[in-house]
Amino acid sequence: MRINKQFFINCIMIFLGASIFSFGLVNFNMANKLAEGGMTGIALIIYNLFSINPALTTLVLNVPLILIGLKLLGLEPLILTLVGSLSLSLNLWLWQKVPLAISVDNDILIAALLAGICGGFGSGIVYKYGGTTGGTDIIARIIERRFGMTIGRSLFALDVVVLLLSLTYLSLKEMMYTLITVFVFSRVVDFVQDASYGAKGVFVVSDHDREIGERIMSELERGVTYINSEGGFSKESRQMVYCVASISEMSRIKEISYEIDPRAFMTFFNINEVTGEGFTYKELQEIHEQAKKQK
Repeated sequence: MRINKQFFINCIMIFLGASIFSFGLVNFNMANKLAEGGMTGIALIIYNLFSINPALTTLVLNVPLILIGLKLLGLEPLILTLVGSLSLSLNLWLWQKVPLAISVDNDILIAALLAGICGGFGSGIVYKYGGTTGGTDIIARIIERRFGMTIGRSLFALDVVVLLLSLTYLSLKEMMYTLITVFVFSRVVDFVQDASYGAKGVFVVSDHDREIGERIMSELERGVTYINSEGGFSKESRQMVYCVASISEMSRIKEISYEIDPRAFMTFFNINEVTGEGFTYKELQEIHEQAKKQK
């Protein structure tokens, strides 16, 4: 494991995300008697039944799952998980000490939406920087790595089990509003994670594939890949142009393709993550500096 500048940035952002999550939990979930999923939800069940502070129970309940995380996730993810778990417990304790009361005019729907937004935004930041807040977050991250299911969706499934247990202290009405919170939470988590990747992919099928590819590379400075393919109806062999570019550049790729071949067939699709040359400020800066030197 390497201890570098990025590692410390990750730790700071994980702490910030845990703070936002804890703020929503204290001021919207606990203040309006809304449940929560995962290990935090179990901590709220214990809090409502036995009056034990969630700041303590979340830390204690996370210990066995963190040990599982050590075996399955490796050392660095474990350390980031420890940072997330400790940050969650600390911020839960701090926000309960802050004399702050946010009024929603007794509108539990608004409280449910705000709880989902705060929780999802905070947790999304934690996941985005490689951490978890412990609990079922560890299980969700393992599911993401092993089966490719997004963290938001796997958390939603795991939360259902915990929410059913929350009926021990919630009415059916409060439970239904909690389901709204959990759904919004899962959507916001995925949004925060996906929003960092402002890229889309495109396949272009055309008899003028080389010309289209050359224009894309020369005008947009984006690399292309030519993929061998065969028409299912015509049985003709040809090459598809494959390119990943920023969302704002997709319209220009479309224009270039249609200028060269009005009958070009294009398929655009979302990219959840992209790494490599051309998708960070530093790399783009190097490309432009090299271009200036060549001139």
